[in-house]
Amino acid sequence: MADSDNKNKEDELAGTEQPFVQHLVELRDRLLYCVYGLVVAGVVLAIWPGPSGLMDIIAMPIKAHMPPDAKLIAIGVFSPFFVPLKVLMMAAVLLALPWLMYQAWMFVAPGLYSHEKRFALPLIFFGSALAYGGIAFVQLFVLDKMFGFIQKFTPAAVAATPDISSYVEAILSLYIAFGVAFQVPIVVMLLVRFEMVTIEKLRSFRGYFIVIAFVVAAVLTPPDVVSQLALAVPMCLLYEVGIIGARYFSGVGKAPEGEEESAGSGSSGSSS
Repeated sequence: MADSDNKNKEDELAGTEQPFVQHLVELRDRLLYCVYGLVVAGVVLAIWPGPSGLMDIIAMPIKAHMPPDAKLIAIGVFSPFFVPLKVLMMAAVLLALPWLMYQAWMFVAPGLYSHEKRFALPLIFFGSALAYGGIAFVQLFVLDKMFGFIQKFTPAAVAATPDISSYVEAILSLYIAFGVAFQVPIVVMLLVRFEMVTIEKLRSFRGYFIVIAFVVAAVLTPPDVVSQLALAVPMCLLYEVGIIGARYFSGVGKAPEGEEESAGSGSSGSSS
């Protein structure tokens, strides 16, 4: 009876193995698709709003705290050309992020079971949304509060006119820091999904994570209280979101009971 059940419920990945060279070809194709997506995103952004328009967008938070006629300065000879180009490339990566994640998903999807696909695909889009949320949080809230805090301590005899190169590097580092830090729910859900920790342990670890969040914020953000709090507090909140989401995704990502029983009977049948 067990043997007949095993025949009816064969491994859905059986016979799908591919040669190593074919995996390399598939990887090459996916990487090319990623490059095509980045090129398309870069061309679209170069047409509108353009490199200058993108610079104006990311400069809005600091210009709001500068005198009306003040502008950012360019100390380097080639900074007026390379800095906007750097901003354009970073914006192209952000715009093409769902496409890049989709190509990564298409590369690994053939090696996943159906119940694993139901878990992985929503997680990919959720991770992309969290990255966008972290960057938007920086642009719309953190930078304005941070520059407002810094301007209060700027002496009246000092003209706050930052160099565009150092300004863009600082802004991009904050974008990356918040985009990565906002992946806390994904990490928590993966830890629970792969049974590395339990939800109860995550709850008991809550106090330690708060300390870790503030240490990470102190390392990744500028040395001002506003930006550090702006990163540490959302990380703590997202930790709670990850615990809540782990309840759902841990169940979605597991094999159905029938498949688990079939796998168990298959192993016992083979041993007999």
